[in-house]
Amino acid sequence: MSGKAATTKPKVPPKPAAAKKAAEKKSSDKKSLTSLLKQARKAKVAKYQEYKKKRAAVKSAKRPKQVTPALKKIIVHKRTKPLYVKLKKLAKNRGVPVDSVLVEKPKFVVKKVGGGQNGGERKVLVKKGPRFYPTETRPKRSKTGQVTHKNHPRRFKKGLEPGRVLIILAGKHRGKRVVLLKTLKSGLLLVNGPFKLNGCPLKRMHQKFVIVTRTKIPFDGVKIPKHLNDKYFKSKKSISSKNSKKTKQGGNIFAKGKKDAGNKPSRVRGEDQQQVDKQVLKAIKEKMGDKKTILAYLGSFFYLRNHMYPHQMKF
Repeated sequence: MSGKAATTKPKVPPKPAAAKKAAEKKSSDKKSLTSLLKQARKAKVAKYQEYKKKRAAVKSAKRPKQVTPALKKIIVHKRTKPLYVKLKKLAKNRGVPVDSVLVEKPKFVVKKVGGGQNGGERKVLVKKGPRFYPTETRPKRSKTGQVTHKNHPRRFKKGLEPGRVLIILAGKHRGKRVVLLKTLKSGLLLVNGPFKLNGCPLKRMHQKFVIVTRTKIPFDGVKIPKHLNDKYFKSKKSISSKNSKKTKQGGNIFAKGKKDAGNKPSRVRGEDQQQVDKQVLKAIKEKMGDKKTILAYLGSFFYLRNHMYPHQMKF
């Protein structure tokens, strides 16, 4: 025998009958639970497969499996989608597929030609192209759903907000400092002198022809009338101007019309001017610190002297 003692495993005492039964029951319960889970999973998969089949059947019923190129054009294009809906209804009423309703017109027509050496027949286009092409490019018509230039979104320069003091660079009132009242729908700016200070009335200005300054008048309590819009400033054509056009085109020379009084401001416009002036001056006097300086600033003209460079100036 070797010097090392032989290691022997201790004998496990046999389990009693009650413990054996409990272990068997536990294992059987486990097996039954797994089998139930498997069955439930199988049922779920079967249900999903059935749903998929139904869905596929509905889809195939909605749209034909084999779509012809002509029908595909109608289905895909946004302009012809309503036409496809009409064709579907027509096909449903007749009880036939949509392809059979859509009949393509022939592009060519076969016509007989005389002469022994001409072949007897000739293909002729049904829809003939134009004989002459324009020498200049014609303007394209705006597509449906396309936003016209009149309604495109307007973008304004930085700092163009109500109450901002601007310098006018062009027109009758160039060099004057004015107050911006609001931005209009057309993209123009509604400005006012005020008229009492520098003689600049309520008028529209393009943002290209103004310099935005750092001076801003608080416009919290100022209420600008809603009717001061683009339509308000639109000039009205008089009868005499219409008659003058007719005479130029060879109309009646002796037709009497009212004399053109010019674009004189109406009574309503004068009232609006006074109302806006009153509010702007009130805002300057009550909310601005050095009101005298600002009133003098608005009343003065902007001009450049020698060695004054606009690109280096801070307005």
